[in-house]
Amino acid sequence: MTYDLIYEDEHIIVVTKPAGLLTIPDRFGNKESLVAALQAKYGKIFIVHRLDRETSGILVFARNEAAHRHLSMQMEHHTADKFYLALVDGVLHHDEGEIDKPIGEHYNIPGKMAISNSGKPSLTFYRAIERFQRFTLVEAQIKTGRTHQIRVHFQSIGYPLAIDALYGRREQLFLSEIKGKKFKLGKFTEEERPLMERTSLHSFRLRLQHPVTGEMMEFKSELLKDFTAVLNQLRKWGQGS
Repeated sequence: MTYDLIYEDEHIIVVTKPAGLLTIPDRFGNKESLVAALQAKYGKIFIVHRLDRETSGILVFARNEAAHRHLSMQMEHHTADKFYLALVDGVLHHDEGEIDKPIGEHYNIPGKMAISNSGKPSLTFYRAIERFQRFTLVEAQIKTGRTHQIRVHFQSIGYPLAIDALYGRREQLFLSEIKGKKFKLGKFTEEERPLMERTSLHSFRLRLQHPVTGEMMEFKSELLKDFTAVLNQLRKWGQGS
């Protein structure tokens, strides 16, 4: 499992992280991570932000302390813009909106987050991109970078991610769910395989100021094959109004 390089210079590295790869080693001793792969090639790098293991998409890393400070300040002051594509459960009934709800740790489930009055302020803007009979593709822009922010926010308004083992209604999506009665197993197929079996969330666009030149830069990452396959099937079999 490896990353795709989008951009590099002597100050920053921008890559697409695949789903299933940790950004950094976790507390359970899993050392295979994007950071480890980058350090093997570039030496010391500095972490600016992260993506959940099962979320794919763009990440920027700094190659020196000065670049790290500058990029971290952009993230902290919300002057860097992070955009995601999310497939959510249900047909979003309005075209755009914002979710302004504080997020904190779940009161009794370790590793899970929840809407909490004692949590940190969290703001997500979103707009519907494409509607299907049972799902909606949305663009989400996060103005704060809380753990699981998009996943928690969309669950809180009744539209959890279509695939989300922790906050959603399923951990895999099958073609039979999209085709319904029209679905038939192949003649030599005993068991249906999932179209996608990870969080239906992808970081697809990042806009930031270069830490040295001051130039505004925008990077994009195309959807990965599994996400594209789901959308292709929805467009074929699951079209709504």
